[in-house]
Amino acid sequence: MANEDKKVLITGASGGLGRACAVEAAKAGYYVICHYNGSKAKAEETMRLVEEAGGKGELIQFNVSDRADCKAKLDELTAKLSANGEILWGIINNAGITRDNTFVGLEDSDWDAVIHTNLDSFYNVLKPLVMTMASRKNKRGGRIITVASVSGIIGNRGQTNYSASKGGIIAATKALAVELAGRNVTCNVIAPGAIETEMTANIIPEAKEIMLSTIPMKRMGQPEEIGATAVFLLSEGASYITRQVITVDGGMVG
Repeated sequence: MANEDKKVLITGASGGLGRACAVEAAKAGYYVICHYNGSKAKAEETMRLVEEAGGKGELIQFNVSDRADCKAKLDELTAKLSANGEILWGIINNAGITRDNTFVGLEDSDWDAVIHTNLDSFYNVLKPLVMTMASRKNKRGGRIITVASVSGIIGNRGQTNYSASKGGIIAATKALAVELAGRNVTCNVIAPGAIETEMTANIIPEAKEIMLSTIPMKRMGQPEEIGATAVFLLSEGASYITRQVITVDGGMVG
């Protein structure tokens, strides 16, 4: 396949949207480097699905909110790729958490955990990798994709911490896109709406009905639809698309 020599790092690949991105990228022929920090068993399940889809890849473990851990593991990855004359083609910056509550009900730990994991990870993961991707020696360029949320655009009740983190990475991705445009490294955002994942599985029926009423397509999205969008943004066909926020939300934001 045309993409078999292109390696893509996906953070938070042990489940949900990250797993879907890994499987869809594998189907498109990319070699997927699947990051995890929690359950290794879940990460291994992602790799099983990648291989079942005919793809190849490997696992990498680090804490996206720990800057030193990110740097150590990603410097090691860069060195390993460099030894083989390779550079990452793509990074899908997906890892994230929620700690939802009304603003007055938030604990300091709820705010800090979400900001550290969702927003700080943008810097922690990309800083060790961007210089190599944007090097003048890298003639083919590359792709950086940030998975944010419509919450970062419109804000959601009970998600001031989450909305702040996702709004922050949208702005950061747009700024980075300007800096890297001359090096053929595109930077774009996918902003999912209501997607059926473990994160949304426990929504009570009444709340789900209210949420569906705000979606013109009257259904929740599937993780594979996020994965398919990511694969398009990784492709050569998306080479003139950068600094964009693509909402995959059934028309919720419009």
